[in-house]
Amino acid sequence: MAILNGTDVKVYSASGTLVAYAQTASITINMETRDISNKESAGFAESLEGQRNWEVSLDGAYAWTDAAGSALTSGSDDLVTKYMLDSGSNTREAFTIKWGNTGAATGDIFYTGSAFLTSFSATGGTEDTATYSLGFTGTAGITIDVS
Repeated sequence: MAILNGTDVKVYSASGTLVAYAQTASITINMETRDISNKESAGFAESLEGQRNWEVSLDGAYAWTDAAGSALTSGSDDLVTKYMLDSGSNTREAFTIKWGNTGAATGDIFYTGSAFLTSFSATGGTEDTATYSLGFTGTAGITIDVS
């Protein structure tokens, strides 16, 4: 049995660039149900399928520069500037993200979909690594692809 190494699970931005210094990544896919209980349900809830939705979250070490001191172009603040703060160009739009292992071995599975960047937070404790969190909310469907 092959168990996926968590280090191989990554989140990529619209351009296919790995989001810098990520340490954890999670994906949640939900299906809501709709209540169809009636007087013949004998006191039990009955349901049918409803809408589906999905979210991706990402946590990592917060940085503005890479190890060589050059400005990052794939850091969390770059995504926030481009997809949340408008920066004069009204780029609050959905973009394609990928979650999974997209380049290791043939047959690796990854999820792809269009999402909005919906949340950002950063934390910096005294003498501790500054961290960030990003939240993405999917719009429309998500697909499973194989490399």
